[in-house]
Amino acid sequence: MTRLIGVDVGGTFTDVVISDEATVTGFKVPTTPNQATGVAAAVDWRADDQFLHGTTAATNTLLEERGARLGLVTDVGFEDLVEIGRQDRPSLYDPDVDRPRPLVERGLRVGRDDEELTSRLADAEIVVVGLIEGYLRPEEEVALTTDLRRRLGRPVLAATTITPEFREYERLATALLSAYLTPSVAGYLGSLEVPVSRRLVMTSAGGLLPFDQGAMNAARLVLSGPAGGVVAAAALGASHGHDTVISFDMGGTSTDVCRIDRGRPLVGTGHRVAGRENRVPSVPVRTIGAGGGSMGWIDPGGALRVGPQSAGAVPGPACYGSGGTAATVTDANLMLGHIPLDLDLAGSLPLDGGLAEKALARLGERLDMSPRAVAEGMLRVVDSHMEHAIRAVTVEQGVDPRETALVAFGGAGGLHAPRLAAALAIPRVLVPPFSGVFSAIGLLMAPPRADAARTMIMAEGDRSLGARATEVETTATQRYLELFGRGPAVVEGGLDCRYAGQSHEVEIEGATDWAAVRAGFEEAHHRLFGFVRPGEPIEVVNVRAVASGDPPLTWAEVSARSPAPGPPLETGGVWRRDTLPPGHEVEGPAVIIEETSAVLLGAGDHLLVLDDGTLEITRG
Repeated sequence: MTRLIGVDVGGTFTDVVISDEATVTGFKVPTTPNQATGVAAAVDWRADDQFLHGTTAATNTLLEERGARLGLVTDVGFEDLVEIGRQDRPSLYDPDVDRPRPLVERGLRVGRDDEELTSRLADAEIVVVGLIEGYLRPEEEVALTTDLRRRLGRPVLAATTITPEFREYERLATALLSAYLTPSVAGYLGSLEVPVSRRLVMTSAGGLLPFDQGAMNAARLVLSGPAGGVVAAAALGASHGHDTVISFDMGGTSTDVCRIDRGRPLVGTGHRVAGRENRVPSVPVRTIGAGGGSMGWIDPGGALRVGPQSAGAVPGPACYGSGGTAATVTDANLMLGHIPLDLDLAGSLPLDGGLAEKALARLGERLDMSPRAVAEGMLRVVDSHMEHAIRAVTVEQGVDPRETALVAFGGAGGLHAPRLAAALAIPRVLVPPFSGVFSAIGLLMAPPRADAARTMIMAEGDRSLGARATEVETTATQRYLELFGRGPAVVEGGLDCRYAGQSHEVEIEGATDWAAVRAGFEEAHHRLFGFVRPGEPIEVVNVRAVASGDPPLTWAEVSARSPAPGPPLETGGVWRRDTLPPGHEVEGPAVIIEETSAVLLGAGDHLLVLDDGTLEITRG
C-alpha cells in the first residue's frame, strides 16, 4: 500500500505526517543537529512510499553564511552592481546599520572580456554568468555559460535560468543567492537516505518539485517549510467559506504569518530573506523570531525583551530538562498553567515546572520581579511582536483584520492566537486538526508546480497580449511535462502591471482583454496604495504562467481520515482534544491539549468543534 509521508523540519521539532488509504497520523520528534539523520530515523520507510519534504536547509545555510565561494561574470563596468544595489537604506534613521555584504567578493567579479578571466576565477566553486541585458537575449547568456563551463571545468550558472525578468540588480542578486545555496542544499537532499519510490520537495511558492530540481533551484527553497502551513491554511479557510484568512504558525523557533485571499496563497516574486533579494515565486510569509524557545533577556536600558534568540531543540527551554538554563516562552506558558505539567510534549518529552520557575526566577532577580511576573511580561512582549506581524500583513496592506479569520497552528499557535485575535478584533480563530504538525499536512495538499515568466513590456491596447500570454503558458506547460512526465491539470496566467512611467509593478491574475487588465490592476493598486489614476495609461511589464497538477490529498480527504473522537474527557479545566466530537462546546477559561500542541481559552472565549474537527474560537 502506497503511503504519503510529509516531513517538515523545524528549528526545534521535526513534524511527521503519514497518510495511507484509511488514516492520517501525525507526530513530532526532536530535530537533530544533522537534520538528514533525524528525518531518516523518524519513519519506518517502505520502498513504495512517497516522500514530501519541507526543509530549512536553504534558510539555515543563508543565516549561518556557509554557502559556496562564488564568482561572477558580467558586462565590463558592471562588476560592482551587486554591491551598489539600489542604494536604499535598510533603516533610514540608524547611522550604524548596513546592508549584508555581497555574496561574491570583489576579486571574483570579472568582466566578460577580461583576458585573465579564467585565472581570476580559479578560486570560485561556482560561477554565475549575469549579463545586463540577459533577459532580452537569454541565448547569449546561456552560450557564454556553456563556454565557461568547458573552460573552467566547474559549475557555471546562467542567471536567466533562475529568474528571466528584467532589473539587472535583482536578477543577479537572485542568481548569486541560488548558486550560494546550491552545494549545501544539494548535499542535504542527496544525503537523505530514504529508500522510497518518489521524493518531492516543497518550494517557497507552495508547490512541489522533484529533489534533483530542488537542488538546482536552491533559491526557490528558502521558504520551503513555512509554505506548507500556508497551503494547508488556505485549504482549511476555503473549506469553511472564509474569503480572507491569516495563517499563524508559531513553532519552537519562529512565527510565520501570511494573508490568504479567496482560498489561495498570494504568491509573489519580490521578497527578501535575511536582507537579501530573492526574486522567485514565493508565498508572502512574514517571519519573526518569536517561538516557544525564544529566550527572555534584558537590554542595556533594563527592559525585558524576548527573542529572536532561541534555545532550539538542544539544549531547549529550561523545562525540557536537557541542560537549558535560559527562560523561554515555553517556560513562561508552563509557569502560568497554560501547559499542563503532566503533558508529555511530542508524546515523549516530560516537562519540569521546577526548572522553568528557576529559570524565570534568575531573570526576575535582575528585574526585581517575581517568576510569575516575569512570565506574564514575557508573554506580553512576545504577543506584541506577533500582533505587529499580523498588522503588517493586514492593516499595512489595506486589509481590515475584523474581516478575516485567524488559522492558528504549530506547537504554540493555539496558546497565543485567542489573545491576539481579541487584541486585533479578529472575530474567530480556527485551530485545525493536527494543528501541531499542520505544516507537514500542507505538504500532502501541495500541487506539483512549474513556473514560467518573461519580461514583455506592452503598452495598453497592444494586440499581441493574448499571443504573448499563450507563449509563456506554453513554456510553463512544457516545463511541467519535463519535470513530472505528464501534462498539468491547470495552467494559469499572471501579469505585472504599472502606470506608464512608474518604477514598481503590481502583480495581478492573467487576462488577455485590456479592459479586464485595467480593472484588475486598479483594484489591486487601490487596495495596496489607496488611490488610482483613472485614464492614466497602463502597461504590462512581465507575463507569468503557472502549470500545476492535482495535489496528493485534499482537505476533505485529510479530515475524513482523521481518527474518530471518543467520549469528551475533561479534568480540572483541561480537555483532551481527541475526545471532543463535532458540535461540542467549551467555555473559557480552559485548556485543550493533544500530543503536539495545546489551545488556551481565556475568560469569555467560546469554543465550538466543527464537523471536520476544527476548533472555532469566538468571543462572548
